[in-house]
Parts: sequence; structure tokens; C-alpha cells
Amino acid sequence: MNKILKYLKPYKYFMLAAIILMIVELIVDLMQPAIIADIVDIGVKNKDMTYILNRSILMIGLSLIGVVGGFISTVMSSYATQNFSVDLRKDLYQKVQSFSFVNIEKFKTSSLITRLTTDITQIQNMIRMILRMMFRAVLLIIGGFIMASTLNLAVSSVFIFAIPLILLCFLVVIKKGFPLFVLVQKRLDRVNNVMRENLVGVRVVKAFVRADFEENRFKKANEKLMSITMKGSKIIALLMPLMMLVLNLSIVGVLWIGGLQFSQGTMTDGQIVAYINYLTRILMALMRLAFGLMAISRAKASLQRVGEVLDTEVDLKDDEKAKDIRIEKGKVEFKNVSFKYISDKKEPVLKDISFVVHPGETVAIIGATGSGKSTLVNLIPRLYDINEGQILIDDMDIKSYQLKGLRKQIGYVLQEAILFSGTIKENILWGNKKADDKAIMEAAGIAQSHDFINAFTKGYDTVLGQRGVNVSGGQKQRISIARALIKKPKILILDDSTSAVDMETEAKIQAGLKKPQYRCTTFIIAQRISSVIDADKILVLDNGEIIGQGNHNELLKDNLIYQDIYQSQLGKEA
Repeated sequence: MNKILKYLKPYKYFMLAAIILMIVELIVDLMQPAIIADIVDIGVKNKDMTYILNRSILMIGLSLIGVVGGFISTVMSSYATQNFSVDLRKDLYQKVQSFSFVNIEKFKTSSLITRLTTDITQIQNMIRMILRMMFRAVLLIIGGFIMASTLNLAVSSVFIFAIPLILLCFLVVIKKGFPLFVLVQKRLDRVNNVMRENLVGVRVVKAFVRADFEENRFKKANEKLMSITMKGSKIIALLMPLMMLVLNLSIVGVLWIGGLQFSQGTMTDGQIVAYINYLTRILMALMRLAFGLMAISRAKASLQRVGEVLDTEVDLKDDEKAKDIRIEKGKVEFKNVSFKYISDKKEPVLKDISFVVHPGETVAIIGATGSGKSTLVNLIPRLYDINEGQILIDDMDIKSYQLKGLRKQIGYVLQEAILFSGTIKENILWGNKKADDKAIMEAAGIAQSHDFINAFTKGYDTVLGQRGVNVSGGQKQRISIARALIKKPKILILDDSTSAVDMETEAKIQAGLKKPQYRCTTFIIAQRISSVIDADKILVLDNGEIIGQGNHNELLKDNLIYQDIYQSQLGKEA
């Protein structure tokens, strides 16, 4: 809570101004019934039109002051809360960006989106409500009670019964409502998750004619959200009639006690009118307070959810002695490396991995699905931290490198080619935003993407749809390779990144990587034997272990698994 509310500190003067102006508006509001009482008891009783006119002008003047004060107060509170939400959302987004893969796996993507949007909006609304409504309601209750008591203390006994009844009503509602509001946010996460999966996989849904299934899945998630929201709404809906009942009973009480006082000559017509006015204001303020507390109880769930993200300890960060070190050669060495995704999982994903890759060498990694190929290369830029052993780059432990600097110097083309909304040029410049047009076209040429890019009407300025929807899978992969190459990295990782490219184009890409200006230590994960035949070294992985390493001819001679893969792909003629 404190960690989140600290974001209000820079706007404390705006909040203070909002409260002061709100108090001005409140004072004006509290003066109105007393003026009305004077008009009735003096002006109307004595038929003094001048007095009525003067008092009416005073009421209009005070009302204008109240309107101005209320307007500026609203502007000030809105400025404070809007900037609060902007700052909080920015820091929350930055925190998510700093997460390791392990941290990200703790929260679903849909849940993080809800926390960054809906939850922060709930908190913002809560703070604005506190500034504008809650403070005003509390002060109106206190001020109204004082002003009413000065008119007639005996009639104020109505409050002794009315206020506890209202407090009891909304305490019961809050107790019942809060658990439901937590569930509402979780159900909203589920709806967002189903919707996101459907939109991302829309092509698969259409290809398998599963629209009906997806609609039913969304319907169930949506109905569950509606069901829990309705439960919460019913509890809130119950509050209003209960409070109106208390309000009406209180007015009856005032009229009864006031009537007795009037018949005894201890209370005037104007005082009864003013008293009902104060009573109505006080009880309406109590209602606002009740609804404000309901909003706070709902926002409390959002506070917890946002706090969970902010309080999450990033498990992968720079060591204290880490430095911004330049990779000069690109030598990579694994020494007895073991890794498992979940700390309490007994079986490691990688077991006792050891190998050396000399600068400029191309290393291919091959093996069955689930053998640990992608996991192995993910360890080089420290996307995960190893459990045992050591990984060295240029004979230095990778933990000696600052994370940001290490990753900037490694080119990485993921298994799934991800492109972003924007032009092709902007996507390639992700690798190096300072690169000029010549460098962009050169990198695209090596990646065998220059020709098809120029075939578009707008060339490199062609706007890509969401996730590169308007280019083919092979074109996505080649743009992604260009994005990695423009960095001119010392270490390049290609994680099955030419799977959608034909063998001839793949051969041209590999030939381009051997040009002096792009020569670097290259890791290639591939399923096709044709992709790894020319590698300087091939690692054969099986069940998280290296069961063979050497060049193509050596493995073909001595390694049974490599022989099986080779023959299964190229047949007996091989």
C-alpha cells in the first residue's frame, strides 16, 4: 500500500489545494439551510421582500463561490490522480520489463495486462473518490451535525439511531462484498486470457474450424465474470434501499419531534425546514461515504494485485561486481553446466553440459524435441541462470558482464519470429537504432530479405500489421535475422530460425554469415540435417545430455543417434 501511495507525493500540493477548495465548497453548502431558515422565519413571516431578496442574492453569491471552488477542486484532484496513475503504470511496466523469464511465468500475460490497465484505473478512481467525495462526506457529516445541533439539540437525538443503523448496513455490505471484488478481477483476467489466445491464434482457429468451440469457451468465461459481478452488484444494490429507508424514517422522526417542539413554541418553521435540510445532507453524505468505502474495498483488491507485481523480487539481476565489458573474440565455454526450470524439480533439463566454441566457429545443436536445445542457448545471454557449473565468454564468467551490455552484444533470432507494428525498416532498426540505410540494406541482403522487401510498393517503409501478419512465415524469419545481424554481434544464436525458409535460401544465408564483416561465433539450432552439415562442430543432445560432439563426418561415423537422424531425413541413398 505504502509503496503504491508514494506515487502521490509529487502531487501533494495539488491534493492539498483540492481539499482546501473542497472545504470552501462545503462551508458554502452548510450555510445554505441556515439562510433558508432566516428567509422563512424573518422574511416570509414578516412579509419583508427586501430581506428575502438580499438573502437570495447572498445565497446565489455563495453558490457561485461554491461552484468555482468545486470546479477547481475537481481539476486539481483529477490532475493529481491522473499523473499518479501515469507514474504508477510507467513504473509497473518497467518492473515487468525487468522480469526474468521465471518471473514472467509467475503471472499470466492477460493478468499483467489487467493489472496495468483495469487495476490501476480502479486505484486512481479510489484516490479521486477519497479526495473529492470521502473527505467531503466526513466533513459534511461533522459540520452538518454541529450546525443542526445549534438549531435544536433535542431533535438531534434522531442521529443517535440513524447513524449507527447506516454504519451497520455498509459494514455488513463491505464484509460480504470484498471477497467478491477479488474474484471479479480474477474472472476478468480469465476473460482477457481467452480473448488474447483467440486473437493471437485466430488463423489456427479458422483453419481447424474451431470458432464454435472458442465462442463457447469465451461464453463460459464471460458468464462466470457476469455471475460474480452480479453477486457484487446485488450486495451494492441492497445498500441504497436500506439507506433510503433509514433516511425516510429519520425525516419522519424529525417532523414528529419538530412538530412537538413547534407546538410548544421552542422551534420555528424555518428551523424545521433547515433541520430537514441538514438531516438530508448528512444522511446523503453517509450514503456517499458508504459507496466510497465500497469502491475502496474493490480497489483494495487492485492494490494487492498491483503490489504483487511491484513486490516481486527479480531473480535475475547484475552481480555486484559485474562490469560493462566488451566481447572481443566470442569464445564460448560451458563447464559442467546443469539447469532446471523449477527449483524443486528433481530432474534437470540440462545435465553436466561441457563444450568449447572457439571464436568465429559455427556450432550446430541437434536433437529430439524436448532434448534441451533452446534451453541451452537461452543460458548464453542469461535469459535464465544456471544451477550448477559455469559459462564463460572470452574466458570470463558471464556473471561478470552487465546483463544489458551482454545481451546487446549477442544477436538472437528466436524460434518464433516476432515482429512489431511499424515499418520493416523500424523492425530491423530494433537491432541497432543508429544504423544508416546502407547498413540496413546490407543486413537485409545477408538475411536474403532485401529482394522481397523491395518488391513491396513502399519497400523498407512498408507497414507491418500486428505480429507481421501481412508477411509470410519465411519472410518474418528473414527480417528477424536481419534485425539480429545489424548489431554486428560477436555471438549469434539462430534458434531454428530458418525452419520456414527453403534449403537454397538457407544455404545463401549461411554463406553470407561467413563474410568477414559478419563473421562471428554462431549457434544454430536446426531440425534439418542439411542445415548443420557444414558446421564446424555439431552437438547432439538427448534428454538434456550431450551424447555426441564433432563435425558431420565424425558423428556420421561414430554416433548412432546422429546416423538415425541423417538416414531418416535423407533416406538410404545418403
